[in-house]
Amino acid sequence: MLLQDKVAVVYGGGGSIGGAAARAFAREGARVFLAGRTQAPLDKVAADIRAAGGTAETALVDALDEEAVGAFAGSVAGRAGGIDVSFNAIGVQDVQKPLLEISVEDFLQPIGVAARTQFLTTRAAVQHMIPRGSGVILMFGGSGPQTAHGLGGFKVALDAMEGIRRQWACEAGPYGVRVVTMVTGGVPESLPGDYPGRDGLEAALREPTLLKRTATLADVGDVAAFVASDRARTMTSATVNISCGAIVDH
Repeated sequence: MLLQDKVAVVYGGGGSIGGAAARAFAREGARVFLAGRTQAPLDKVAADIRAAGGTAETALVDALDEEAVGAFAGSVAGRAGGIDVSFNAIGVQDVQKPLLEISVEDFLQPIGVAARTQFLTTRAAVQHMIPRGSGVILMFGGSGPQTAHGLGGFKVALDAMEGIRRQWACEAGPYGVRVVTMVTGGVPESLPGDYPGRDGLEAALREPTLLKRTATLADVGDVAAFVASDRARTMTSATVNISCGAIVDH
């Protein structure tokens, strides 16, 4: 197993992306700690993991709350002996409108949310990774050079995450901690079944891909587990692009 005896923390663990990563981590042998703001979806993911023979625990944590994040990471490290993987997949509360129509508050909201949560959860994990000389920080939703009309501050928030990833990789690297961002270009499976215009959006996400398909939740989990494992030990300050060619690297 890729993550045998590893300890993995997943923020947004009850969501589709976080849940996919958590299930893959557990399948590969990790002890998984799911954090989120709503208990029911966390319990559903934990039940799936346990039914498949894995180990999962849940905790109600606001990943924007400095004290709560620090206490949660400290509790996990104290009970499990450390933290090997920290994955943050919470939503950034974006409001998508053209820049000429959006308010300053709505434009800045996803930028502030993304920067705050990624900084807090990364710092909390790195503090416990440094004494062990190893660890992996995974961020979800990194950006490429392209953008599109009407995204408000969403794309800027993704760009900010890339800057945060680079800075943490620079400062945590000497202690053996790797920092990597996953780029997907959109995962239609993550949309609610009743999402307005779902079919049209799925087609729009698929059209620019070179493979004429999009990443699935299983793809997200499989790649996340690989990147978190020692088989990817040479990868840091990097994006892992699973956009099927929708996002072309620099």
